[in-house]
Amino acid sequence: MPETWWRGAAIYQVYLRSFADGNGDGTGDLAGLRARLPYIADLGMNAIWLNPWYPSPMADGGYDVADYRDIHPDFGTLAEAEEFINEAHALGIKVIIDVVPNHSSVASEWFQEALRDPSKRDRFWFADEPANEWKSIFGGPAWSQVDDGQWYLHLFDPGQPDFNWTNPEVHQEFHDVLRFWFDRGVDGIRIDSAALLGKDFAGGDPDGYTDLPEVHEIYRSWRRLSDEYDQRILIGEVWFADQERFASYLRPDEMHTAFNFDFLAAPWDCAKLRASIEQTLATHIPLGAPPTWVLSNHDVARVVTRYGRAETSWDHGERRDGVPSDLELGYRRSRAAALLAMALPGSIYVYQGEELGLPEVDAIPDELRQDPMFTRSGGTVPGRDGCRVPMPWSGEEPPFGFGAGDTWMPQPADWRKLTVETQEADLGSMLNLYRTALTIRREHLGDGSLTWLDLGPQVLAFTRESGLTCVVNFGPDPVRLPAHGRLLLASGSLDGDALPAETAVWLA
Repeated sequence: MPETWWRGAAIYQVYLRSFADGNGDGTGDLAGLRARLPYIADLGMNAIWLNPWYPSPMADGGYDVADYRDIHPDFGTLAEAEEFINEAHALGIKVIIDVVPNHSSVASEWFQEALRDPSKRDRFWFADEPANEWKSIFGGPAWSQVDDGQWYLHLFDPGQPDFNWTNPEVHQEFHDVLRFWFDRGVDGIRIDSAALLGKDFAGGDPDGYTDLPEVHEIYRSWRRLSDEYDQRILIGEVWFADQERFASYLRPDEMHTAFNFDFLAAPWDCAKLRASIEQTLATHIPLGAPPTWVLSNHDVARVVTRYGRAETSWDHGERRDGVPSDLELGYRRSRAAALLAMALPGSIYVYQGEELGLPEVDAIPDELRQDPMFTRSGGTVPGRDGCRVPMPWSGEEPPFGFGAGDTWMPQPADWRKLTVETQEADLGSMLNLYRTALTIRREHLGDGSLTWLDLGPQVLAFTRESGLTCVVNFGPDPVRLPAHGRLLLASGSLDGDALPAETAVWLA
């Protein structure tokens, strides 16, 4: 298979309202992102993935899309989005955007039309009474009632009515949306909740709405459409413990790649991370699909906090919000994990702030929380706001250069030590570790394969085709490095020729 940009790319995830504020209203926007594009380019990124930037009531952080052919006014205009795409391309950066095919917004034209005219309701799932007892993924019932007495399905928030994918109009609408953005130069589509589109109200396998057979024909049609364009890709948000089911989305006529949540969710444990890596490679190689390596994103507790907990794995059903964390330990481990992830064959995703070592923000006042997970759970689940706090850029106090005014979500005062400005001046900072690693990665790593080395049960080590060797010490004691010519990069200080605990190196 010929090399293409996405097979070994370094991709930077931008959660737009928390990245940079260009107009001083406290919310990140396109003006702020465009001004910071040189930062992303200097970091060494090949592409940007943007969370939804469309008009939305923000019932779920923009994943309740009201209009796919425009930009939320808080973020800017469609013309600004087109300028952003052009400016990113001029810097050699591809652009990936989110599309959310499972559901819409109650504010969308289609849903408002359905409320006015019951004959238009078959674009969604309406019924005279709830068809079953499904629960919302965010908590509470998955059916809500409208004024005339009918009920509609929403697997997430009530503000997110599920589309009825048995209706051809829904298929045509999304084909038109893909063309709309591909025609404007977007290079990739990240598909949110990709496995949930089919619905079997009688029960089904495994829950009546996950991974039903009909979803695959939807994505085959999307692949045929994307193949009409040059080097445009589809990326699935697909989370299955069953790798056979996961792999079915990566067949040559479906998605180009999918997020590797198994690696993200694995604990800081040598054997379990190696097993995840081996399973990932075994799943992808027969399909000719490149793996993706992800440590964090906008839905998951930040890696510095997670790796500092007693239990370092991740599970959406058991978020462990507020569980004590040794942040110094988590910081060391996350530096080592960054070198591990970037050395693996395939593409790497970096969530904004990961390169700064930002921790999860647990101490958010209840009245400021916005995640529907918090409200739908009656306040028992704090939700995802803690990993979405705005980026600190410069200065000694909030808003840390984010913009001219207060931020939409408050920043911790002690983030003064973690700003881009502070870290740029520190050669040993997390930011400079990422910059150096991404520079080396661009030349020596990316797509390909690896060869494992046996350096003991608490050491994960492998060599890439370029000759670069990655060694990570998970054990409590230092280990001797294998024979090598020179040290390219280390996540922490070495003790002569010994690799300390919780430390990774790249050797040549």
